[in-house]
Amino acid sequence: MVCPDNNTENADAAKGVQERLLDAAEAIFAERGFDGTSIRELAAAARCNIAAVNYHFGGKENLYLELWRRYLISMRETRLAAIQMAMERAPAEGALENLLRAFANAFVEPLIDHSRAQRFMKLMAREMLDQHLPADMFVAEVIVPTLNAMRQAFAGICPDLHPSRVRLVVYSIVAQLMHAAHMKGMFDHTNSPEFPKFDLTEAIEHVVRFSAAGIRDYAKGDNE
Repeated sequence: MVCPDNNTENADAAKGVQERLLDAAEAIFAERGFDGTSIRELAAAARCNIAAVNYHFGGKENLYLELWRRYLISMRETRLAAIQMAMERAPAEGALENLLRAFANAFVEPLIDHSRAQRFMKLMAREMLDQHLPADMFVAEVIVPTLNAMRQAFAGICPDLHPSRVRLVVYSIVAQLMHAAHMKGMFDHTNSPEFPKFDLTEAIEHVVRFSAAGIRDYAKGDNE
């Protein structure tokens, strides 16, 4: 297939090429890493010519950057929307649990797609070992906006919790959710009768109730 250069193909067709390149990059970078991936391989997987990488992204480096930006924007927007919806719908009774449940489900949702979750974890592992992204990209794109939204939410539903504690509270919840997702992946490949099928929904509810109880107790300590 020939990709658009200076011809009259419309914007929808151009967007299709961009998406195919991003999808191809997601799979190939995850398997081979940045340095082990060639522009020729990316173009072949996306069914377009080599010039398309430069035409649409300005090179392999920017394609890699846009791949990560696509991941991070989706991650951020999903979490922020869940937090906002929880605050709009949550009644005073159980508001903390509703917030934590909404956040937990938004956090875990991308990990339910097992194949994509595996690719993301591979990409993350490779990036940690051989950095090609701006050092503050993940922090600026995801962590800071999420923490700011959670601080505002906690200020309304748990005002006794000091704002300085929110960061560690969120980190604690994230750690529990990451572990739960990892355990699901491990148990799903275990045939031992001693380990029943891992119920991620049950695990999330446990994290919500366990964390809510801890946060309320933590907040009391700030006022003593």
